[in-house]
Amino acid sequence: MTTLLRPFSREHTTPEVSQPPAPHWVVLGLGNPGKKYAPTRHNVGYLCVDELLAPRHASLSAVPGVPALATSIALDGQPCLAARSTTYMNSSGEAAAALLRQHALPPEQLIVVHDELDLPAGVVRIKLAGNENGHNGLKSITEHLGTRDYIRVRIGVGRPPAGTSVPDWVLSPMMPDASGAMPNIQLASEAVTLIVSGGVAAAQNTVHAR
Repeated sequence: MTTLLRPFSREHTTPEVSQPPAPHWVVLGLGNPGKKYAPTRHNVGYLCVDELLAPRHASLSAVPGVPALATSIALDGQPCLAARSTTYMNSSGEAAAALLRQHALPPEQLIVVHDELDLPAGVVRIKLAGNENGHNGLKSITEHLGTRDYIRVRIGVGRPPAGTSVPDWVLSPMMPDASGAMPNIQLASEAVTLIVSGGVAAAQNTVHAR
């Protein structure tokens, strides 16, 4: 007796690939791409995203059509998109606007992590909306979003000493603390998680007391 073979069917052989849940938040770290900028004050936003990824053993990958690297993570059970802009700082808004559009999220669900000259090194502050304080990355984001109503996690880098220009200061390396860690990167990552889990006001109460 001849046995009839069933035709090959891809639907019976290809396992289903689960998709990550749609993010409730976009966490965007600001900085400049390239190895020479990696340890600089201007790149603390990048370093904060790295801090969020490390315990989750997650890594960033390119986002098609968007000038960003990103990955899905959960922060206190909340699905988030952790991302780095891949443009230079002055064009950070391109990534911010594209990621929000891609996931149909409002500006209020964007957390931008950046360096802040007006805060001493070692200080982290959380801010909703308000002026950009001369920060070109924030200016670009405000321009592309058409609003200032997004959340900022500000990592203090201090003002340059006399005789040092602002560009030279923010593009120079930070010095690690006694433990070898960059100052306040861990606290900034905690701030992001607190915002996601309990909102801006509750996160401010905790972080600003540190």
